[in-house]
Amino acid sequence: MRLPRPQSEQMMKQEDQQDSAVPPSKRKLDTSPSFSSVLNRRDVLKGAAVLLGTTAVQAIAQRLSAETGPAPEDPTKVPGGPATPYGSRSTFEQAERLVKPDRSRTPLHLLYGIVTPSALHFERHHNGVPVIDPVRHRLLIHGLVDRPMVFSLSDLMRFPAVSRLAFIECSGNSGSEWQDQGKHTVQEIHGLTSTSEWTGVPLAVLLREVGVKPEAQWMLAEGSDAAALTRSIPLASISDQALICYAQNAEALRPEQGYPLRLLLPGWEGNANIKWLRRLKLGMKPFMTREETSRYTDLMPDGTARQFTMVMEAKSIITSPSGGKRIQQPGFWEIRGLAWSGRGRVARVEVSTDGGRHWANAQLQEPILPMCHTRFRFPWEWDGQEAILQSRCIDETGYVQPTRQALLSVRGSNSYYHYNAIQSWHIRQDGNVQNVHI
Repeated sequence: MRLPRPQSEQMMKQEDQQDSAVPPSKRKLDTSPSFSSVLNRRDVLKGAAVLLGTTAVQAIAQRLSAETGPAPEDPTKVPGGPATPYGSRSTFEQAERLVKPDRSRTPLHLLYGIVTPSALHFERHHNGVPVIDPVRHRLLIHGLVDRPMVFSLSDLMRFPAVSRLAFIECSGNSGSEWQDQGKHTVQEIHGLTSTSEWTGVPLAVLLREVGVKPEAQWMLAEGSDAAALTRSIPLASISDQALICYAQNAEALRPEQGYPLRLLLPGWEGNANIKWLRRLKLGMKPFMTREETSRYTDLMPDGTARQFTMVMEAKSIITSPSGGKRIQQPGFWEIRGLAWSGRGRVARVEVSTDGGRHWANAQLQEPILPMCHTRFRFPWEWDGQEAILQSRCIDETGYVQPTRQALLSVRGSNSYYHYNAIQSWHIRQDGNVQNVHI
């Protein structure tokens, strides 16, 4: 429909007066093919104003967008949708997180490369996701320091910014595997890990600002969530990679990732990377909070508990083919997966297609960064017979990802945290893939 040019309010009034001065029987009707003959000029102008409004623009966009309905046979003959304020996925792509009230899991089997989209990054919280006004939020650094200081978000953004890629893994990732193989897919078993690009201020810079006293050995990190999650951090073990983050993947942190501030300790268990960070207190010894006594400890076979197990050990998983999927036919398939280590870079990934009897090196895809997911690939010719696929990671320190039996022989099966044993996928003759323990 072609719309008339906008006219002034005065012109509209004059035309209405002219129309009303002419007897109805002698008024000329608009017979243009673009307009209904029952509409007068003011009705058309009112319609134009409505069509030019936000609601009408959205309606037009929905009608024009090929993504709102079945795909046309020839997209070149259908007008596409307009630009939008914030991009969205194609309706043909359905990667979603598995969600429970206090957590969500990343669909690792559906991702490419190593960076997890912010919307698919796993989340874990202890009393819901808080709503925090960034203007009012403050970070207090105090305790055994020379100059206790309070920083606003704008204060922190004035410091030189640093960005780095790093994985975060919940210490409970793969925890169900301690007991049985009840979970089936990569996402269900291993989906509590993701890699992002994080941006913020190096923690070391802020600690220099406040002046840490020599006797300070530990740091308490506390969040602003309703659980007031707190963890004790040994200062001697903090790497120079640690950040106070305000951005993830080139935009502000998402609320479930700690908006407006979070602590990033690359390679350390996820719960130590405190979200919604509001306080850092320096002290002489661990603060023994609830989260490091009742949680996040590993009960050993002799009844003792491993405590302050911060670093996530080397680990790898095959994401394709993986549990819950089906190989359609014999022939060439590329085995794909992810490997990582909290101790540094991945040095090598080996793949076995016969349950660990024979191993061969997989190809590592660049970039290979410390404390970051690394993508690996391995060419495989499936003969249609049963097979068991495994991968094992060797990091730059020489640590080798253990078998399940080797891990259980040392740690027992009473724990829920820090499981990093080799994952086994059983390929049946019909092509279906299942999680198994061997």
